[in-house]
Amino acid sequence: MRIAIDAFGGDNAPLEIIKGARLGADEYGVTPVLVGDEEIIKKCAADNNISLDGMEIKHADDVISMHDEPTSILKAKKDCSMAVAFRMVADGEADAFLSAGSTGAVVVGGTLIIKRIKGIKRVALASMIPGLKDSFLMLDIGANADSRPEMLAQYGLMASVYLEKVEGRENPSVGLLNIGTEETKGDELHLAAHKFLSEAPINFIGNIESREIMKGECDAVITDGFTGNIALKLIEGVTSSFFKLLKGVFYKNLKTKLAALTLKGGLSEVKKKADYEEVGGAPLLGCSKPVIKAHGSSKAMAIKNAIHQAVLYTEKDVIGQISEGLSKM
Repeated sequence: MRIAIDAFGGDNAPLEIIKGARLGADEYGVTPVLVGDEEIIKKCAADNNISLDGMEIKHADDVISMHDEPTSILKAKKDCSMAVAFRMVADGEADAFLSAGSTGAVVVGGTLIIKRIKGIKRVALASMIPGLKDSFLMLDIGANADSRPEMLAQYGLMASVYLEKVEGRENPSVGLLNIGTEETKGDELHLAAHKFLSEAPINFIGNIESREIMKGECDAVITDGFTGNIALKLIEGVTSSFFKLLKGVFYKNLKTKLAALTLKGGLSEVKKKADYEEVGGAPLLGCSKPVIKAHGSSKAMAIKNAIHQAVLYTEKDVIGQISEGLSKM
């Protein structure tokens, strides 16, 4: 299996991308194709004693930054590392795409270069988020600011397939993020979306309020991209602030420092559970080929785990299963 990896996407490129690709190649037996300036990739690998055996390099002259217009990968920056990686997958030269670069550009490339699964209205970014009982999948987390009811129903189907095939969850439960649990709650979008989701071939459990999502009341939380992005960043911010407050308490005096030593093991487990590096990346569901968007600050471990996502996504035929599910809606 060949995975086209944007070697210059993200805050820690290209070093951490190359290191992660090395880990992925060794652990999963895939062939990472590092896309970007060949000379810089080889020099970076040599300077850091990273073997490129079992990996390939596809040269690309340019890089798309977070400040560039996402649509520039189609024309102005069509030869950047991300665009070249997308075209490799679209043309069948690679089986999956991975980048830690611009989210907007990934959505544009996934939609217009890879293209959508036939029948899918819009692609959606999904992310596994740690909860009290178990992690849950939330989508859309930012691909589409505006959504229609039928789009949210398709998100529910895609989430259900992904959780079953990639996460191994049988008959995953799907909830609609809303301001109340009653069917009559919400605006026109959510009232109509509730009806569509109720009729979809999935385990839809109804509306779920934001204060309940972290309890792990359902396996997938469905929302529009505007609301989902705000919810995701709020969760990230609260989690980060909580650990900082906790650190302040434990470093207050000698007694609290001794308490911190006693709890160190348990706290490390909680922190690891909340670490995005453990997840790997966010799948762009709805594309006709596997597209994985890694966090912009990803280091080697996150890239390795994102490669694992791409492997499972491909081997479990998530795209084929989504297409089959669409035919039943």
